[in-house]
Parts: sequence; C-alpha cells; structure tokens
Amino acid sequence: MRSRTPDRLCAEAVELARAAAEEAALPGKVGDHIEVVADGDRVVTHYFACEDPGYRGWRWAVTVARASRAKHVTLDETVLLPGSDALLAPEWVPWSERLRPGDMGPGDLLPTQADDLRLEPGWTGDEEPPPNSAVSAEMAELADAEDAEVTAGPPSAQPAAPARGSITALAEELGLRRARVLSRYGLHTAADRWDETHGAKTAMAQAAPAPCVSCGFLVPIGGSLGQAFGICGNEFGPADGHVVSLAYGCGGHSEAAVMPKAPRPAPPVVDETLVDEFPLRESVAEDEDDLGHA
Repeated sequence: MRSRTPDRLCAEAVELARAAAEEAALPGKVGDHIEVVADGDRVVTHYFACEDPGYRGWRWAVTVARASRAKHVTLDETVLLPGSDALLAPEWVPWSERLRPGDMGPGDLLPTQADDLRLEPGWTGDEEPPPNSAVSAEMAELADAEDAEVTAGPPSAQPAAPARGSITALAEELGLRRARVLSRYGLHTAADRWDETHGAKTAMAQAAPAPCVSCGFLVPIGGSLGQAFGICGNEFGPADGHVVSLAYGCGGHSEAAVMPKAPRPAPPVVDETLVDEFPLRESVAEDEDDLGHA
C-alpha cells in the first residue's frame, strides 16, 4: 500500500502553493495556510483560507508534486473548493417545481404535461377502434356503406378522398373546441386555492357585515364552481375582479350600509334669491302733483 504520509519536500512547498493561489485569486483574497493533505506518493494538496466575502467557508486548494528521485517541486493545479461550512447554492429544482403564481410575464410560455392531473380530455373515443370507439363496429360499417352510396363516382375521380366525419369535427360544430378541460382534481385544487385567498376564513370575511352571496356586486359564474364562487364587481372592494367564495365578504357589501339621503335645508330667514326694486328718485308725475300742476 502507498503511504499517505505527505512527502516532505512537497509539504514544505507552502510558498510555492501560496504564490499559485494568489495568482489565481484576487489580491488579498488568500488567507492563512490551513492544512496539507497527501493525495499520493510525492503528491500533496495545500489548503488556504479564502478571504473573499462571497465565498465564506471555501478554501483554495493547490496541488504540488515532484518526480521520483527529483528535488524540484512543481505545480499541478489550483482550484477553489467548498469547505464543510461553506455557503453553497441550493440544490437544483426543476422549473416546473419552483414556478410560483405571478412568475409568468408577457411572452412567456408555460407548457403542460400530457398526463397533467389537473386536466382531462374534453371528449373521449375520438378515432378509437372498437370496442373503445364511441361508435360500434356495426354502425361504423353502416356509415362506410352510406358514405360509399352518397359519394358519386370512384374515389380517384373526386378532388379529395371522401372521409367520414370524425368526433373531433362534431365537437367543433357543437362548440366543444377544448381538447382538455379541468379534471375533478383540477377543480378541487382551484377551489381550495381561491378559498384560501378569498374565502370565509380570511380576516376580511370575518369582519364583514354580510357574505358575498347576498351582495349586489357579485357576478355569478357557470359550471359546478358557480355553486360556491362568483366574481366581485365592486371597483372599491379589495377583491374587485377576483374569484371570491360566496361565504367571503367585505365592508363594500351593497346592502351592508345604505348612504342616508342628504337632509333638506330649512327655508332661509332672509330670502336672498329674489331682487327687490328700489327707485333712486321719485317719478315726474308725483312731483307735478305736489306742485299743483295739471
């Protein structure tokens, strides 16, 4: 077995190792000599403390070696390695697990997996062969026969090969354009998420005078979620434009506090809305009567 005792000449080459570390690091970033470790016969690694604030707990590792029967120590490599108490980057997490609400910006694309538990097919049986097809084998043969009778001429004479209508085309015609819709699991997770932010257990709902179910600003929604949620349409409310639970509430309830009518002012003591005419001098007729003229 090879000895793990550090080679004497290599272990004494501390200054050579320090010079190599200082050449690789920024000035003043190489600290005290920590230890020397034997990596093999006439191969040792010198460790120096790293004084860079961004690499707390890291160490400069400089490996030196010498040839057999040679007294000249040479430099092997210089590298910065983390120590036992070093600050390391957190473990890598896939983007799908570290994505949080609000992270998406304009132009970002968020792909969904084919087996996403939140989604399920909007319709089933599309182009599936029997017995999984929505159309039985007898009906499929009958449809092919009817298509053959309706289509005039051989297929080679047609501009396009005749094709029987598919379930996808029927779904498009009925307005079912979504290939996938929310599954029961997706509905439950959405309901739990909305109830957590705008539900009955929030501080706003606890202090509200009445729930949203009796508020005139509540906009109903369709589907099964409409039995428990709606959209707030009060521009002055804290949840305007958000999906709220019917048990949620706030101080902006339409019937919680009705603004009283403005009191009618009392009639004025002095009517300043009318103008009284006051003559500046007496009329001429009155003057002639006083003097006795006709």
